[in-house]
Amino acid sequence: MSDQNGFGAFAAGLLIGGLSGAVLALLLAPQSGEMTRAQIKEKSIELRDKAQQSAEQARVRADELARQLKEQGQSAVESVRSMGAKNPDSEPAEPAA
Repeated sequence: MSDQNGFGAFAAGLLIGGLSGAVLALLLAPQSGEMTRAQIKEKSIELRDKAQQSAEQARVRADELARQLKEQGQSAVESVRSMGAKNPDSEPAEPAA
């Protein structure tokens, strides 16, 4: 789990660093203010679209993972129930602390 958190922090840092560099490059480039504003507007639209795509992909992956975990949980419950049905004289196990 900590690997995923570390990767998320790395990805966020990479994205923020890239954005900062791009904005500074645009602002410090020798061109007119109008041209710079147009470039910033275009880049912001591109970044917004990429962010929306990434968010959608993350949502799809999260939905798939949730579905898989639900199926695994149901399978585990069914297997425990079938073990109990095969051996009805056994006492239920105490929950682990």
